Amino acid sequence: MLRFVVRRLLQLIPILLGLSVLLFAWLRALPGGPAQAALGERATPEAIARYNELFGLDQPLYVQYLRFLGRAVQLDFGNSARTGRPVTEEFLERMPGTIELTLFAMVFAIGVGIPLGYLAARRHGSWLDSASVIGSLLGVAIPVFFLAYLLRLLFAVELGWLPGSGRQEVRIDATRITNFYVLDGLLTREWDAAWDAFTHLVLPGIALGTIPLAIIVRITRASVLDVVNEDYVRTANAKGLATSTVRRRHVIRNALLPVATTIGLQTGLLLSGAVLTESVFAFGGVGSAIFDAIFARDFAVLQGFILILAVVYVLVNLLVDISYGLLDPRVRVR
Repeated sequence: MLRFVVRRLLQLIPILLGLSVLLFAWLRALPGGPAQAALGERATPEAIARYNELFGLDQPLYVQYLRFLGRAVQLDFGNSARTGRPVTEEFLERMPGTIELTLFAMVFAIGVGIPLGYLAARRHGSWLDSASVIGSLLGVAIPVFFLAYLLRLLFAVELGWLPGSGRQEVRIDATRITNFYVLDGLLTREWDAAWDAFTHLVLPGIALGTIPLAIIVRITRASVLDVVNEDYVRTANAKGLATSTVRRRHVIRNALLPVATTIGLQTGLLLSGAVLTESVFAFGGVGSAIFDAIFARDFAVLQGFILILAVVYVLVNLLVDISYGLLDPRVRVR
């Protein structure tokens, strides 16, 4: 198992180096270069020359890349062109919102997806099975931003049951400790602030969780159908074991291995930033920050956020691999 973990850690190095090269090349490939893109209409020859000299863009490319890599290792991505604040500081302020939204979306997807997929497999060929397959296809096919607009229009605008934007009502004077709004409300016993922050998660969380939900339903259904036909399950039934025991020890336990991998990968994807969902609901997370930075041509934020999120995604995948190795005895033996 130790060799497995070490091998995965060593594989991260070329992945992260390759990603840094792509990001560096992307900025240098912008029309007119980074200076032209950042200055916009103010890009006079004199302004471009000053910008290039200020940020070292007049140096050879390999020197620029080594400087970029050195700053990235120190989490120094410069300052935002819009706010003037350090990019790392902005990221740490925004990331808790994205983590909260991801957790809600994944709890929704897992809580509905695994039972539904299991019941669909147990009633293979029934109306429930057909409905789950059709629903999972629709969940993957419907664009997230379209579903987000529908949910917001129906439950926030028309019915007024749930808030339609933001992370918390601006009139609530809540105490900030961790910048996780729900957790802060619980820690400070400001129950109204915690509940309000939770209600702000419902609509974007459901919209964001539909694709993971659809995938988890299909993977769970397929995995259970495969496991129930295995020899060890038929042997357990032939020995006269109780049906509940067979399902719990032999079917569900083994069927959840690929589901666990899927959950980990989907969590990594959601943590990488839900740009469209956060933009629709004006949710103050990493995704909405990337959306704003694109239109503001804030390339320091784009570069820093994308690189950090890529590292987060790679680390989550590493944890998925390690977890799978701990769960699957075949990997442990090898």
